[in-house]
Amino acid sequence: MGASRVIVPGNFPIGCLPSYLTAMAMPEPSAYDSTACLKDLNLFAAKHNTQLQQAVAALRASYPDAAIAYADYFNSFLSLLKGGPALGFDANSTHKACCGAGGRYNYDLRLMCGVEGTAVCADPSAYVSWDGIHMTQAAYKAMSRLIYHGRYQLSSEFWRMISGAKLFETG
Repeated sequence: MGASRVIVPGNFPIGCLPSYLTAMAMPEPSAYDSTACLKDLNLFAAKHNTQLQQAVAALRASYPDAAIAYADYFNSFLSLLKGGPALGFDANSTHKACCGAGGRYNYDLRLMCGVEGTAVCADPSAYVSWDGIHMTQAAYKAMSRLIYHGRYQLSSEFWRMISGAKLFETG
């Protein structure tokens, strides 16, 4: 017994999250990439994802009857940032938290969303980040479309292996 259908999510480009952009802010413009994200943190996340993909490949080889897929959260999230307006996000808010206490990225570790002194944006669906750490429902929806139906979709082999199978078994 055990899991026979598994999706392994990669890491986000953490250098793009309002929490990291605030906590690890750098004065040098060269520390940021073309998407206004911290290069070194994203390099760290990318290296982690490379190792994770190798581990997923090893699992596939060890368990050929299981459907094991890697979900590319890293590149899907970057697509949200780069194509934000086309996906319905406010171009000026892709790096800001919807719920926060102000500042460049609307994130303050001492004033987390929901405590006195924080405010929620008028339209969360226009933001990628909810609270500087988690995405909004709109961002998760857009990212899931990219993973399941778009450029970063799961392999056809994965879908073939789960076709006709019950996704959730009870008993």
